[in-house]
Amino acid sequence: MKKLGLLLIFSVVLSGVALAQAKPEAKFKKNEHNFGSIKESLGAVTTQFEFTNTGKTPLIIQRVSASCGCTTPSYSREPILPGKKGNVTARYSTTGRPGNFNKHLTVYTNVPDTVYVLTIKGNVIPDQK
Repeated sequence: MKKLGLLLIFSVVLSGVALAQAKPEAKFKKNEHNFGSIKESLGAVTTQFEFTNTGKTPLIIQRVSASCGCTTPSYSREPILPGKKGNVTARYSTTGRPGNFNKHLTVYTNVPDTVYVLTIKGNVIPDQK
């Protein structure tokens, strides 16, 4: 009877360890996008950062924050199942912002101890007056 009890406890502990290792993981196709030289008259430019959940449990984006108010993020709101794709979109406002820019999006997910940082950059060419 003692052996059966020990075997049961050992099985529960091992299954707990196996489940603790099952976590989501985002694998981004790219972490940076360079818009190059863009005209201020465009008003705004947009790019998407696509990712795949390479983990074993659903990935949830909790929030995305931009390094400034000139960049507006949006993202997949539904849980991303293992093997499925999601995206984070960055919209940069060019109006009144001539010159080089280098902005960051910080992506917070349910992946333990992990924060993803995405970068957009480029050069806004001022309108001729």
